[in-house]
Amino acid sequence: MKHATYYDEKKRLLKTSKYQQIQNMIQNIFLASHKTYGYRRIHRQLLNQGVKISANTVLKLMHTLGIKNHIYRRHTSSYSSYKGNIGTKAPNFLKQTFNATQPYTVIHTDVTQVRLTNQHWAYISAMTDEATKEVLALQVSAHPDKQLIMKTIDQLCANLPSGTKSIIHSDQGWHYQQKDYQAKLKALDFIPSMSRKGNCLDNAPIESFFNLLKRESLNQQHIKNIAELSVIVDKYVHWFNHERISLKTKGLPPIAYREQVLGN
Repeated sequence: MKHATYYDEKKRLLKTSKYQQIQNMIQNIFLASHKTYGYRRIHRQLLNQGVKISANTVLKLMHTLGIKNHIYRRHTSSYSSYKGNIGTKAPNFLKQTFNATQPYTVIHTDVTQVRLTNQHWAYISAMTDEATKEVLALQVSAHPDKQLIMKTIDQLCANLPSGTKSIIHSDQGWHYQQKDYQAKLKALDFIPSMSRKGNCLDNAPIESFFNLLKRESLNQQHIKNIAELSVIVDKYVHWFNHERISLKTKGLPPIAYREQVLGN
């Protein structure tokens, strides 16, 4: 074999070996994401792991491997808890300006519904941090009642540092207009803020989380009852907070990003 040909072949083999290792990493990252990551987040995770590679190369390698993120869509009717002016409505302090940079300063909350295989509805109440995307509280119930909302607030308080004063942004649902809810926020030194009537974009961060929860987890499964739903969402929230990276949080999961911002 000629000298030049020998080194060309050696270079080709080294390159093939290098990309084989990266392909294995891509497959592992994809499977660890429950087959939800596209090439951008896989690229970011590779960078996090010290692999210098372009996003376009990642995309090409994914095509070679036949990898494509699986996003399941299932028709579900939207849930509205609005029942008119039945209590106190707070001002809209955010006005679609979602630019919080410090953890715990702005928290979004809402309720969504999920249909079970027995055709009954289940309800999920959640609270997420605007700055870090972290899910700070999540409760599941067969009924969208006041108790569900109060349990969510109690869980939030258990997860917040002592003395935290946050803006709590919700829609104008009847739960959030109730005297008991408003009194609890006041007692905790929280500042209530509410979306305009019927404007889901005013509470886009929590709507985004619910959308991800359904697309990446719930819509892939046939859930029989509340107990099963609770287990599924608890697992998803743990993965979401501790492992699921976001490009909006510098390629870090919510808790890691929060710790970075706070310098912990």
